[in-house]
Amino acid sequence: MQGLYQLDAQGSDILCQLDKFFLENEPDDSIRKLAAEWCKKTWENLSECDNLITVSTIRWKLSRLSPVDKGILRLAAYQLKFCPDIPPKVVINEAIELAKKYSTAQAPAFVNGVLDAALKKITHSDSADKKIDSGTAD
Repeated sequence: MQGLYQLDAQGSDILCQLDKFFLENEPDDSIRKLAAEWCKKTWENLSECDNLITVSTIRWKLSRLSPVDKGILRLAAYQLKFCPDIPPKVVINEAIELAKKYSTAQAPAFVNGVLDAALKKITHSDSADKKIDSGTAD
């Protein structure tokens, strides 16, 4: 989340410095590599993640979100959409915990609502794709 916050604030030019950032801030090699991968992959898929967040919010523009909430939602959107090995409930619960720790009192409920809606959109889209692939679309 910290890496995504930095990317949002400073732009893509700091991508090459993320490994150094994680090296300085995380002693565990496996956690550091996973954090760097998620951060970079989220940034690479930023438009898809932002679109998923945008269509999952009601009357909220992405630009109105705090940078912390935006980072939490972007990481979770990436994990929901591109990390099938992570159970969606785990993704959402972890995002809520991050919001509790790093954001406002209202953020956990907001994050939960947005990610629940995002998961429904992903699930609906995946089931529609499977129907099309199997030739059973209406």
